[in-house]
Amino acid sequence: MTRLALLSTSDKTGLSDFARTLVEEFEFELISSGGTAQTLKEAGVPVTKVSDYTGFPEILAGRVKTLHPRIHGGILARRDLPEDAADLQAHQIRPIDLVVVNLYPFEETIAKPGVTLEEAVEQIDIGGPAMLRAAAKNFQYVTVLCNPKQYEGYLQELRQGGGKTSLKFRQRAALQAFWHTAAYDIAIATYLNPANTPTFPQNFGITGNLLQTLRYGENPHQSAAWYQIGAIPSGWSAAAKLQGKELSYNNLVDLEAARQIIAEFGEKESPPAAAILKHTNPCGVALGSTLVEAYQKALNADRVSAFGGIVSLNRAIDVPTAIALTEIFLECVVAPGCEPEAEQILQKKSNLRVLTLPELKKGPKETIKVISGGFLVQAADDAIETPTQWQVVTEKQPTKEQLEELLFAWKVVKHVKSNAIVVTRDRATIGVGAGQMNRVGAVKIALEQAGEKAKGAVLASDGFFPFDDSVRTASSAGIVAIAQPGGSLRDSDSIKAANELGIVMVFTGIRHFMH
Repeated sequence: MTRLALLSTSDKTGLSDFARTLVEEFEFELISSGGTAQTLKEAGVPVTKVSDYTGFPEILAGRVKTLHPRIHGGILARRDLPEDAADLQAHQIRPIDLVVVNLYPFEETIAKPGVTLEEAVEQIDIGGPAMLRAAAKNFQYVTVLCNPKQYEGYLQELRQGGGKTSLKFRQRAALQAFWHTAAYDIAIATYLNPANTPTFPQNFGITGNLLQTLRYGENPHQSAAWYQIGAIPSGWSAAAKLQGKELSYNNLVDLEAARQIIAEFGEKESPPAAAILKHTNPCGVALGSTLVEAYQKALNADRVSAFGGIVSLNRAIDVPTAIALTEIFLECVVAPGCEPEAEQILQKKSNLRVLTLPELKKGPKETIKVISGGFLVQAADDAIETPTQWQVVTEKQPTKEQLEELLFAWKVVKHVKSNAIVVTRDRATIGVGAGQMNRVGAVKIALEQAGEKAKGAVLASDGFFPFDDSVRTASSAGIVAIAQPGGSLRDSDSIKAANELGIVMVFTGIRHFMH
């Protein structure tokens, strides 16, 4: 008796050629659901519709097609169990050796602008996951394929195995099917979870598709891989790499940090902006009247640390900026776009990784951190802040110019590892104190880096000052205005010191710790 294969696919990529090979080279008989059967018939591949095979028509406008004992009995039957064989014979059910199924395009549907709940619900597959799970459960006897990329490997397995598949191959294919249905269910559950829910859902799931095996992780002895969330490329998986070596684990971590900081300075609502990062911390951030001016200001903030850094820009790379980017060794550059002439100039640095990511502002709504035995989920730190929300707590009032400079410093310090201090002047960082164990240490590092430029500059602190020592240190260096969250039991000491020294101090009312 010829072997029976069930094909029911949403993605028809390579299907007709694959099915033809099954019939002509391996003598399979095919049964398929409506749309798949029509595709095969049009390609001249002999096929029997599921409704003809089961003797039961599709009902409920196609919601029920394959949910039938002749289908699931044929998939789930254990071939070496006499009781199962007797059931098959009694009900005239043929065993099914191959199940080829991929699911309704749910993620593609919900990604479309303006899609309704009703439209999304109709793309929740029922029969497909049931067949995949049944075939995967019975991998001892049945092969299940859920991705067109598996077709060629399956045919090679048949050719090498004399028309049969190995148990190892079937188990590996079953594992992929279970991951496929798991990811599908998580996408549905995530979509149905109410937006802006005040509490986190009872269950939180995340799955990814292997995009690339990386050379190593943070260090050469650590293995690493890059996964894409969902079926549709987004974020960095949707970025275009114009040139350069393969991205490393550290490149991707730094690029995401670079994306987050440049997202503070949107393409339309901000002047040209540039950020240079090293080990996820900014070593230079600046605004300018032109993109190349912003980049040069960011570079001049700390040329030593910028060597081998990551650059992010909020405008498409133009020719002057491209020329400047080739004058120093950099690891990566990311921008919303790149002019053709600029792209040619950047090719002089063949190892420089140049990426374009049009939606630089689009980031995750939550952040996830793994701990032993679990993981932590928090809302992204994406609060929109303006000086109108701040409280001036000193006798001396800030000028309009000082408030704008403080806002720039505040946007930058948000992206510096805690304890964090940022000193800026003329919309450019001149001193950054990152990741220190005490705040006064971070202040001293930032001010030492700023040097004489600190005179007339402003300072931002990601957390409150527990004592007045940081205020006094800042004043002695020439700082004229400070932004900090406030909230310390000793806030009055810092305010008193600022008043005594004639410094402007504002409380933002929000803290930006980053661990």
